Amino acid sequence: MMHKLKVGIIGVGMAFERLHYPAYKQLADRYEIVALCDLDKEKALNWANRLNLQQDSVYTDFQEMLTRKDLDVIDIMMPIELNYEVTEAAAKRMAGQRKGIICEKPLAPTLEQAMRAKELAPKYNIPIMIAENFRYNQEIDLIRDLVRTKRVGDVWYFVQNRVVNFPEDMLKNKFPAKEWRQHPEFPGGAFTDTGVHDLAGLRHIFGPIDSLQAFGRPQTADFAPYAVINANLLFKSGVTGNFNFFCAGKEMQHPLIGLRIFGTQGMIYLEERDCGTINLAFNDGRQEQIPYEVQKGYYNELLNFYNALTGIEPISVTPEMEYGDLKTVHDVLKSIQEKRIISVDDSDSYHPPYQQPPVNQAHILQ
Repeated sequence: MMHKLKVGIIGVGMAFERLHYPAYKQLADRYEIVALCDLDKEKALNWANRLNLQQDSVYTDFQEMLTRKDLDVIDIMMPIELNYEVTEAAAKRMAGQRKGIICEKPLAPTLEQAMRAKELAPKYNIPIMIAENFRYNQEIDLIRDLVRTKRVGDVWYFVQNRVVNFPEDMLKNKFPAKEWRQHPEFPGGAFTDTGVHDLAGLRHIFGPIDSLQAFGRPQTADFAPYAVINANLLFKSGVTGNFNFFCAGKEMQHPLIGLRIFGTQGMIYLEERDCGTINLAFNDGRQEQIPYEVQKGYYNELLNFYNALTGIEPISVTPEMEYGDLKTVHDVLKSIQEKRIISVDDSDSYHPPYQQPPVNQAHILQ
């Protein structure tokens, strides 16, 4: 029988209910939620009843919850502007205690805080994973492997179009309905919150970015400074591409533009992340469809974190890696504002100094 890691949740809102909790249920043999914290105590108490937890396992002050000795994992699902603040406090409190932290993306609201956030894991000797589900999604991994194995030959370029109808979604029971997303206290608004996923996925597929140039169409609505962003990306591998982000309307024509990768022997096409099929079209007329399980990222990230804490494998998405994703977002915004080409990544590859988990992490199970 597997040893269960005991989890304390900070923030029991929509991200917990719709994204993390379903994955925890699937991994019930590895994780057990034992504590909940939320400023809305009634909401936390409702979840406690649902999870058969006692009222003394419910907190409104996360610092108080962090004093518990039985917690192996802290899972932070707060508004973006609080990510660094809460993660830093948790890392300080749990330093050297053989525990781990999961923080939602992006790791901080500003690049300055993100630079400090990427130092928290080595500074406090505590494993931290950033829950960037696109880097864990099955379709992104499959496309990365198709590119690396040259299934459509050498890649020339790509086009990706991402459309979010924020004005309509904010009136429904969806993530944009949250006040902190409609009036964000972090640069970039919806582009930072949503576009970081797509840029993380592209970096996962193609690797580090050499430079970029971006243009934006300004808008007056608070939820994002630009209704449209067009970014031209040059990867260090030589691949070029265009990423378009439109957050103020609809894409009505089907099939959607999606992600289209053009190679010397054919192309790879993903209409959208929930379609369940990757399409290959070869220059000789052959076609191939590769099925995948949609929305698998949340499960995969929790599985990876369990394996990391038990000494089986390293954390796949560390704060250093997520810093690069967030820096790309800020570089896009910087390029728009300064009307120039921006250099992005310094190195050709990424290998964190603690790629393998410290030996003492495996002691959690003993």
